[in-house]
Amino acid sequence: MARSIRLRRWQRSALESFQARGGPDFLAVATPGAGKTTFALAAARQHLGEHPRRRLLVVAPTQHLKTQWADAAEVLDLHLEPSWQASDGRLPADVHGMVTTYQQVASSTAALAPLARDAFVILDEAHHSGEERAWGDSVRAAFGGAAVRLSLSGTPFRSDTRAIPFVRYDDDGLAQADVEYGYGDALSDGGVVRPVRFPRTDGQMEWVAADGTYATASFQDSLDPVAAAQRLRTALSVEGEWLPDVLSRAHERLLDVRRTHPAAGGMVIAIDQDHARGIAALLRRRVGVDPVLVVSEDAGASQRIADFGRGDRPWIVAVRMLSEGVDIPRLRVGVFATTTTTELFFRQAVGRLVRWTRGLGPQPSHMFIPDDPRLRGHAFAIAEQRRHSLRKEDGTEAEPGELEEREIERAEPDDQMSLFAAISAVAVGSASDHPPEGFTGLAAEAGEVAEEDLFMELAPAPPLEALPPPGSAEEATLRPRERRRRLRDANAAIVRHICRITGMSHSQVNAELNRRVGIERIGEATIAQLERRRDQASRWLAAA
Repeated sequence: MARSIRLRRWQRSALESFQARGGPDFLAVATPGAGKTTFALAAARQHLGEHPRRRLLVVAPTQHLKTQWADAAEVLDLHLEPSWQASDGRLPADVHGMVTTYQQVASSTAALAPLARDAFVILDEAHHSGEERAWGDSVRAAFGGAAVRLSLSGTPFRSDTRAIPFVRYDDDGLAQADVEYGYGDALSDGGVVRPVRFPRTDGQMEWVAADGTYATASFQDSLDPVAAAQRLRTALSVEGEWLPDVLSRAHERLLDVRRTHPAAGGMVIAIDQDHARGIAALLRRRVGVDPVLVVSEDAGASQRIADFGRGDRPWIVAVRMLSEGVDIPRLRVGVFATTTTTELFFRQAVGRLVRWTRGLGPQPSHMFIPDDPRLRGHAFAIAEQRRHSLRKEDGTEAEPGELEEREIERAEPDDQMSLFAAISAVAVGSASDHPPEGFTGLAAEAGEVAEEDLFMELAPAPPLEALPPPGSAEEATLRPRERRRRLRDANAAIVRHICRITGMSHSQVNAELNRRVGIERIGEATIAQLERRRDQASRWLAAA
């Protein structure tokens, strides 16, 4: 059936541009929080309404975002499978498509290519396909036969200067976006993104350098890239006083924000997993808060992010799992406590704080940063709406922060890092979020007047095989993909019982059950087929 959707003006304009495009490829660049997902899914539904036999494939940066995309698609009556594996083969007939990751594309190119042929493909944060040469090659191979490729990005450039597949470049090697909607545009429209303030804290740091020499400096001292990196690492040490002091100030700010936004949360971006655990301990010790700790080695990390997003706990600490794409609108305060200083990463992290919440009124966010010259420059560049473009890998100049990190790698090989040691770090002065003299960026309170949204009727979603009626009141409350997951688990459990009783192998039992319901693999089974398979297995077990 048709569905009415609320679209922001930029989304409606972008949708019109997409529908008038020439060729299979389209690049939409929009600031984090502006609603790229809604635009892309609206474009997909309109297109699939005209081409109902086509599949929808979404490629996301992380495992956690696969579920987030599937949830968003379901709102528009588009049913996507986020658990597809190469061994599953074809997609079930009762889904419109699937969500995968760039890493999975690289490992399952051959299996994805047939599914993507003549499909509608959304490449979320498309710059990830240039992270490794193999990833870019895999994306080209997997999706070269797609009918439509809609690329999305909130950060339209890459520090390593590698080209993104399916993106057009001009003669100067600059990426050509079909639609571009920047942070400044969103602030000016109002009601789209939050203004972000950047409280900066200076400090006096002492450390032993990699060559064993003693060094001391504040963030106002001019240092070479290697020494500047050591100064920042010293400031962020959990053994010093700079970081605990900044965490305390950030917590005070969060408490102030929670007076008008009770569920507001804060995030800390850490250097690595050990550093994240140390920061979690600091928050417990200094402000009496037990934060949500998210580290990639933990199998439950994605679920903890989801639980934090739905809850009201004050703090979450992570390394990279929050830096891009994660949609947690209640995040209002951040602490940038990592030594990764490239502008790409900085913008991605800030993007977690800009998502507007309707009905809340004025809602500025705050990212606490060291008063490091590189980070200070990144913060001012966001306010100045400086536009960045991606360059091809043709020897063009790298981003300043990336160049510095490369210099540091050359100057400090791993065997020398054992000589580096932070001695002390003390925060100096109060956190300042005022720009330097002569700065003419955006007003801090811009974006507090909600823009006029537009309503649009979307084409009906392509029809799917009808779902069987739920067998219980509990089952009636489940999303289709949760119902599918439970049926797969139930099938697997019964197969194990049959194997124990009959002595047959899992492959023999599975092959017989698949034959009885007319499928080749369980991964391609519809919900109706999974129910029939479970019933067949139950009768087999009862007769054994």
